[in-house]
Amino acid sequence: MNEIEALTKKIDEFREARNWKQHHNPKDLALSLSIEAAELLEDFQWKSSEQAVEENIENIQEEIADVLIYALTMCSELDLNVDKIVRDKIEKNGLKYPV
Repeated sequence: MNEIEALTKKIDEFREARNWKQHHNPKDLALSLSIEAAELLEDFQWKSSEQAVEENIENIQEEIADVLIYALTMCSELDLNVDKIVRDKIEKNGLKYPV
């Protein structure tokens, strides 16, 4: 088991212990992912990147974690191999945006 799989398993176990799977259908996970990404954007609103990071690094870390948790949960729910889909997308982007 690689690190991403182990992390996803830990997230799944956390979710199962709280009986949250019933709320984690693909649509609601996609909505939650978008909401968390928007919360990350709030840390940067009306500030330079440098100022935002300096003032909000703790919350930025938490919001990135929330985004990743929802993305990994969605992959788990859809039985997607995270490593494969990311590598496939990088390859596709390499063809679309050659060096």
